[in-house]
Amino acid sequence: MERRTFIKNTSLLTTALLTTRFDSWANNASDPILIKRLDPAWVKSLYERGIPTTYLKSKDELQFIGMPVGGIMCGMVYLGGDGRLWLWDVFNKNQSGVVYKNIPWHEKIQFTFDYARPFDGANYVEPVKDVRPIEQGFSIKINGVERKLIDADEIKFEATYPVATVTYLFKELTVVLKAYSPFIPLNAEDSALPATILSYSFESTTKVDVEFTGWFENKSAIYSANDAEYYRVNEKKENGVFMYAKSYNWADETFWHAPDYGNFCFASLNEGDQIKEKPLATITSSFTLQPSSKKELNYVAAWYFPNLTFDKIKSEGGRHYKKRFKSSVEVVKYINDNFKSLSEQTLLWTNTWYNESTLPHWFLERTFLNISTLATTTCHWFESGRFYAWEGIGSCPGTCNHVWQYAQAVGRIFPALERDTRERVDLGAGMFDDGHIGFRAEYDTSPAVDGQAGRILDIYREHQMSANDEFLKRVWPKTKHAIEYLLIQDTNNDGMTDTQLENTLDAKWPGEIAWIVGLSLAAIKASAIMADEMRDKEFAARCNDYVTKGKANMEKLLFNGEYFIHRPDAIKGRDGVLGSYNTCHIDQVYGQSWAFQVGIPERIIDKEKTISALKALWKYNFTTDVGPYLAEHHGGRPYALPGEGGMIMNTNPKNEEAPYGVKDAWQVTYFHECMSGFEHQVASHMMAEGMVEESLILTRTIHDRYHAKKRNPFNEVECSDHYARAMASYGTFITACGFTYHGPKQEIGFAPKLGADNFKAAFTAAEGWGTFSQAKKEAKIEVKSGKVELRRIKLERKGVKKVEVFWGSEKIECSTTIKDNSINISLTRSILVVQGVPLVFRLMS
Repeated sequence: MERRTFIKNTSLLTTALLTTRFDSWANNASDPILIKRLDPAWVKSLYERGIPTTYLKSKDELQFIGMPVGGIMCGMVYLGGDGRLWLWDVFNKNQSGVVYKNIPWHEKIQFTFDYARPFDGANYVEPVKDVRPIEQGFSIKINGVERKLIDADEIKFEATYPVATVTYLFKELTVVLKAYSPFIPLNAEDSALPATILSYSFESTTKVDVEFTGWFENKSAIYSANDAEYYRVNEKKENGVFMYAKSYNWADETFWHAPDYGNFCFASLNEGDQIKEKPLATITSSFTLQPSSKKELNYVAAWYFPNLTFDKIKSEGGRHYKKRFKSSVEVVKYINDNFKSLSEQTLLWTNTWYNESTLPHWFLERTFLNISTLATTTCHWFESGRFYAWEGIGSCPGTCNHVWQYAQAVGRIFPALERDTRERVDLGAGMFDDGHIGFRAEYDTSPAVDGQAGRILDIYREHQMSANDEFLKRVWPKTKHAIEYLLIQDTNNDGMTDTQLENTLDAKWPGEIAWIVGLSLAAIKASAIMADEMRDKEFAARCNDYVTKGKANMEKLLFNGEYFIHRPDAIKGRDGVLGSYNTCHIDQVYGQSWAFQVGIPERIIDKEKTISALKALWKYNFTTDVGPYLAEHHGGRPYALPGEGGMIMNTNPKNEEAPYGVKDAWQVTYFHECMSGFEHQVASHMMAEGMVEESLILTRTIHDRYHAKKRNPFNEVECSDHYARAMASYGTFITACGFTYHGPKQEIGFAPKLGADNFKAAFTAAEGWGTFSQAKKEAKIEVKSGKVELRRIKLERKGVKKVEVFWGSEKIECSTTIKDNSINISLTRSILVVQGVPLVFRLMS
């Protein structure tokens, strides 16, 4: 396919508002300084509250939409833009990509392939659509005239994961679908049901007679059951149809253990529906809708395909849901028996996240929807309780720690999953006697220096997201051993990691690399804090001394006056040795970015130098059109196409002839790509440092790359589909709220970066979740579910001189320290904040 075709087919929707001018191209086409011209009206719109992103049938915006709408780690089912269920990757096939396909390409990718594979971005270039192994849908008779729902005059899709709203507009009435699988923060078990709930409401201004029918095709054992040896059974149940396959051979052990052996259940949660099972499972509801009245109907599509295995970890058993249920019928029964609580909690979270917040709708969508990766075949949960994941669907096994340590979402929404993975995998199956953590556990036992540092920071986050210190007490001995391994990767004892180990760019770079040095310093600083909490004063002091020395040397030796670099190994040099060297690398101050995610109070890297580095990334790496850059830099994978914006991984501001030490290493092509996980990491850091506008522009640029007109908004692609690193997007929400939390210390903090005078957003804690709101004279913590125990609260407001605290109507004694705009409040006793009894702070000037 020719480049001009891509330019034509992938132009930014915001072209009229967002344009770029490239200077210095005539003199130096290989590494331009990318200068942005941004329309002020467009930039202003980024701050506006707005409405949910809504895609329309009339604008041909529905065909690529595939919102994961099954339970987390239960396989993958897509909700289409028209409200039908499609794709159905629940059969444990474990193929690479949403669909495996190779796309002809106009140049060689990574110097080798003249086509793009799923892990090269094939499904980014040509998005998947209309993959329907199972026929499923609904039809409606309105006053005797039958139509399919998808034939509505207009269809609107609101992209608000975990609950999508699909509106069908007919002349006679409006039908609204709420589609979701139960999704309840802090409750992974009830968020991991192999089922989709379809809730329809009907409304009309006139009296209409309605007959509503849903159908579902039996495709159990879809790959194994040929007609000669097997047959399918649709068995009518009280409230639905149970669908499975049987063998003519009563002793067919191979069939029973096949990956696609299992069953479906299509069921009604309504009274009086008519159920038929042949040839398709159908459910029909008939009713008369009175003027200005509403009718609600609820259905469940459930599945049960438990035979999931991976060769190296067969002992972990099949799918986790096998422990709770013996069939899809049991799944439906559980949902039916608990429908009120499951639906209310899911809708409550969705309402809390989107509708109660003051943050821009588009921002809330892009920072949260990537957690839907958990509901894809990137992620799995075994009978043993072990969490396991690819990097992206079917690509790179073993819950790779140098990728997953970027993903901030899971640790905040389902912290128990992450705690278990730290303990069971990183400090368990992946831990070795010398203290190193195998970066893919059983699948690659060698260490990755960035993965090792990231997992130490993860352990600190998981400790913070606990109600007490029992987790840290259990893991501390092994954690300390892992920290000691990281410390000795500094061979000359200058506080800067320099051992040649694997990193996330699939290479082993020698020398002192700013992003690895800084990330290690952040991990060692978190280690000092954990050691202090574990009363290991000597080790805490050792870690603090290391950070002090490393910080000084990093700022002295790796800062070139504008940004941070990679200093070559003193012996190996850089000639013929792969590295980033004097280029402007996207992760150069990643350690400080991580520090903000876990609320480390002291700077890891000097603020002035850090902001200078971020501004350099903005100046040299961010562009609103990657086309001219890609025209001169070849071999990279197509994660952003001409006409689309993004932040390029590495640029060459010094105009060096051989900026990466080598020209022919395939890893060099990474430097010319736009990988959204890295971009989100930078956006979160910019937000934390007060570069709010740049953060919003970068995040919105990613959001626009995934507009439904062009591709699936829910599938951020890196090395395959639904890539784990993209869950770094949640980190930008964390820093927009200025959120910090430490459950065992009963501490919480908020320092909003957007609309601080009138702010409201969701938060999650160890045992509960709710909202924080802030106005000029008052701040409030409200719990919507569970409980949050607090004793110390940190706020940030201008002009406050005195604070009073109320727990419901009771005034709580406290001591307050106010310095500049920081307000530190210590309550005289712990307060348990629960639903209906908020914690209120009166702010007086």
